[in-house]
Amino acid sequence: MSYAPTETGTGAPALPVTPRGEVSATLLDVLLRGADPETLENLGRAAAARTTDAVRDDDIQLSLFLLYALSYGTFDQLGAEHEWNPELVRLRTDLEGAFEAALREQVPVPPTPEPRVSAVADALFALTAEPSGPSLAKFVAKRASRDQVVEMLVQRSVYTLREADPHTWAIPRLTGRAKAALVEIQADEYGGGHPDRVHQSIYATTLRGMGLSAEYGAYVDHVPAITLASFNVMSMFGLNRRFLGAIVGHLTAYEMTASIPCRLYADGMRRHGIPEEVTHYFDEHVEADAVHEQIAARDLAGALAEDRPELTADIMFGAAACLAVDGAMGDHILQAWKAGTSSLVRPLTVEAAA
Repeated sequence: MSYAPTETGTGAPALPVTPRGEVSATLLDVLLRGADPETLENLGRAAAARTTDAVRDDDIQLSLFLLYALSYGTFDQLGAEHEWNPELVRLRTDLEGAFEAALREQVPVPPTPEPRVSAVADALFALTAEPSGPSLAKFVAKRASRDQVVEMLVQRSVYTLREADPHTWAIPRLTGRAKAALVEIQADEYGGGHPDRVHQSIYATTLRGMGLSAEYGAYVDHVPAITLASFNVMSMFGLNRRFLGAIVGHLTAYEMTASIPCRLYADGMRRHGIPEEVTHYFDEHVEADAVHEQIAARDLAGALAEDRPELTADIMFGAAACLAVDGAMGDHILQAWKAGTSSLVRPLTVEAAA
């Protein structure tokens, strides 16, 4: 079986074209149909004023996703001339303000440790200690159906087909020990010079092996706001220099909490007889992330805090935000499955494999 997304018919990456509110509808008109960017004036501030939760607001999160895509160069349909358009930058700034405010309100941040390598690493290991309660990865390992495994892969595709890219924005802003540590981690993420080992490419192989599209953006219209927020939070941290500490903290928490879940995801896939070449992405991360977590906690986050103590609190905020938003995404998926429903906002089209 194959799981067909919305078709673009262009051969270009599948730009999401279904607006989720006034802001994203107007933004798509500007980006795709040549509407005057001045039509966006005040829309961001109005959206920020009326939302009750920017983290889960479909209109805000889709709009941010599209605005960040301008900098990533994700979609050929979005011209590079839009990237620094003043109206679009103003809109992004307004929406980011609402997003950051919601994160600051919702994310429980632990006390700021002393700016020493050992103290920061200990604080991060304590923060990321495996929770004892229900988790998406445990559910996939023991109970998820094959269709639910497919949904999990679709939900993860929004970030993982661009894996490492948001955190790479930090490299030119770091120096010394922290810069060297981040480059070491990212070199592994990008395959160590071997294109077939780039983690984005390995994940694309996993998607194709499950009958899914590996075209970036193919499933964006299918995922909820919290999934977009999971990618947007790291994009916001990575693209804004003022969030340097936060993007380092985010990457550190991500690496420190990936190894065990990846093993459980692979176990759940093997339970359905899915072959090793398809589970390879997750198997690869069991060992790689166990090494990365030590580098990230000590040589990256710890060293940055020691060299720039004023960023220590932001490092902890970024780590806590990673856990909170990714945790909320996992909870959304898990609660939907336990209720006997799909975690997606738009069902996949199931087709017979050729």
